[in-house]
Amino acid sequence: MALVIDNEGSEVARYLAGRGITAFVLKYRIAHTDEDAAKDFQQLFQNDKQKLHEVLADAVPLAIDDGLVAVAYVRRRAAEFGVSPDRVGIIGFSTGGGVTAAVALDYKPEDRPAFAAAIYQGGALIDAPVPTDAPPMFIVAATDDNLGLAPASVTLYQKWAAARKSVELHIYAKGGHGFGMRKQSIPTDQWIDRFTDWLKLQGLLNKSLH
Repeated sequence: MALVIDNEGSEVARYLAGRGITAFVLKYRIAHTDEDAAKDFQQLFQNDKQKLHEVLADAVPLAIDDGLVAVAYVRRRAAEFGVSPDRVGIIGFSTGGGVTAAVALDYKPEDRPAFAAAIYQGGALIDAPVPTDAPPMFIVAATDDNLGLAPASVTLYQKWAAARKSVELHIYAKGGHGFGMRKQSIPTDQWIDRFTDWLKLQGLLNKSLH
């Protein structure tokens, strides 16, 4: 219903760019709302979850399609952007984390991500089988997520682990929902450092390649 384009978008991209990682920020399609999307969401979340699901039902598939198209687009134009098409991954937050998980679960060769990082995601397509060539997955959430989404991250981890696919999970005791790049002087401040550590572990930051 809304895009947090700075805290979960441009600020993440700037951090990654500062470490030599080319980053693109995707503005995927969202549900129609009145002028105050946050207020609309809170009212539906607290008072009418069935209506909330109906509002999101049409928008979520469009957002997932946008995620797949974005991966395919960057891979197709990799030479122009000076990146390796085999290292194009996707990271998303909240609904964007659900988009990320969905992209990692249902892709074609041209839009397969090299890695997926789902940050406090909400469980999109959680019933879909893990592909035989599923990309490595990095997952982050906080136990005190005020939308109650931490269990969905655990489920996603278990799903990848059960399929014997590479996966790493970080569940923080405190951080709430939507912490993104916000500094709170608690361990969630360092989640993105753990992400870049993980990328190195996966061999995706090898300096001998683009």
